[in-house]
Amino acid sequence: MLQYFHMQLIFLDTETTGNEVNKDRLVQLAYKTPSETVVEYFKPPLPISTKSMSITHITNEMVADKPIFKDSPAALKIQNYLNDGVMIAHNALFDKAILEAEGISVPHFIDTLRIARYLDTDNAIPEYNLQFLRYHLKLEIPDLKGLQAHDAESDITVLEALFKRLYAKMFEEIKDEEKTIEKLLDISSHPLLLKVIPFGKHKGETLEEVVATDKAYLRWLLNQKNQEATQNGTDPNQDDWIYTLNHYLS
Repeated sequence: MLQYFHMQLIFLDTETTGNEVNKDRLVQLAYKTPSETVVEYFKPPLPISTKSMSITHITNEMVADKPIFKDSPAALKIQNYLNDGVMIAHNALFDKAILEAEGISVPHFIDTLRIARYLDTDNAIPEYNLQFLRYHLKLEIPDLKGLQAHDAESDITVLEALFKRLYAKMFEEIKDEEKTIEKLLDISSHPLLLKVIPFGKHKGETLEEVVATDKAYLRWLLNQKNQEATQNGTDPNQDDWIYTLNHYLS
């Protein structure tokens, strides 16, 4: 599973100083390749936010004596892997943007968040964050040895299990390994057209219903999503919503 013909699959997760890709930076990197699993900490060029510390439990004191990631041997190593491989990540556009802020390019990626949403044709899954999907889909996870959710090492273990489940479901339809991976790559690289509103006063209603009854709400929602995207940067959730709302409002 880790090898895709001439391209290896790299399960990757980052922990950062915050959740705004326009300004936040890398503090922890974990990834798994066919040959090794790597977990490293780095000293970022700005302080870790209190909010981020409350989620990851990584403090400024913990990384004060760690190396700087940019131009480090660790950066060169992951770049070499990514040059010849496919990055697998949950909310991959966020990890991609964080790596690019550190000077790393990500030529190929698969986003398990977007794939999970694409495959949920019945809109049966209420949330798509990694840990929710872990329990909702009853994924079989190896012993995490006390690691916590939102720790990058823990997350890549769950990520790999989720990818295998999503890959198997897609393979059932396509029946070809190479074409399945190509389909996952294609889905990951484009915004999705969403069908149902999962929040607010129109929760549970389809976009087709709401555009016919309350177009003003959709205009307001589009403005909110555009503001969030401007403030926080790249996020598949925002991309999908902006694409969907523009589609229905046009």
